[in-house]
Amino acid sequence: MTFLAATATNQPATNIATITDLLPPLPLVLAAAFLVALVWVLGYAAACAANPFGRCHRCDGHGKTINPNGRVKRFCRHCDGTGLRLRLGRCLFNYLRRLRRDGTR
Repeated sequence: MTFLAATATNQPATNIATITDLLPPLPLVLAAAFLVALVWVLGYAAACAANPFGRCHRCDGHGKTINPNGRVKRFCRHCDGTGLRLRLGRCLFNYLRRLRRDGTR
């Protein structure tokens, strides 16, 4: 024997929301993720074009390594004492430009 709801219908309830009903469709999510990635890549490319050098990670942009007592030990070997390094995006751009130049000669 089936027990019916107070409305006396034998149809199951259809307004129960599942997790898939609450999420946006997958193509919309992928398009949004692609758009965010594209904006980030274009922004990083613009930053690399405007300022191709960043701080050296080893010496924190100081150009030298320091002893614990505060005296200068030597110039940084990673950046040759300049405190600057070439950004990864600029290195990639230089590599691709060199590859194209060598391929078209």
